[in-house]
Amino acid sequence: MDSCQQTFLQSVKWNTDGLVPAIAQDAASGRVLMMAWMNAESLLLTVQKKQAVYWSRSRQQLWRKGESSGHVQQVKEVRLDCDGDTVLLQVEQLGGIACHTGRESCFFRPLENGEWQDADPILKDPKDIY
Repeated sequence: MDSCQQTFLQSVKWNTDGLVPAIAQDAASGRVLMMAWMNAESLLLTVQKKQAVYWSRSRQQLWRKGESSGHVQQVKEVRLDCDGDTVLLQVEQLGGIACHTGRESCFFRPLENGEWQDADPILKDPKDIY
C-alpha cells in the first residue's frame, strides 16, 4: 500500500470493531439505496476496483456487492463526512435492485400513522435472485 492510500485510510474514524458505516446512494437520482459496513480492506478495494465491496458482520468476510445477485454497484465517487466516521458511495446500481428483498432500495418502509408500511414494489422475487 502506498503512502497516499495509507493517508486516506488513516483519515477514517473506524469504530472499535475497525468498521465504518457506508451509505450507497444512486448517483443519478440521489436516492439512498442501502447502508452497510466497511473495514479498511473493503474500502481500499472499493476505491481500487470502482465497485462496492463491504464487510459482512454476520459472515465475518468481505462482501462484494452483486457477487451472487449480479446487482453490482459501480462506484462513481467516494466521500467522507465531516466527522470522518461515515462513508458515502455515489453509485450506479446495475440491475436497479440494491436490496436483498428485490427492491430498488433497502429504505422502502415509510412510517405512516405510527406503523412501518411496505411502500416500494418488489422488482424481482428474491427466490429468482439468490
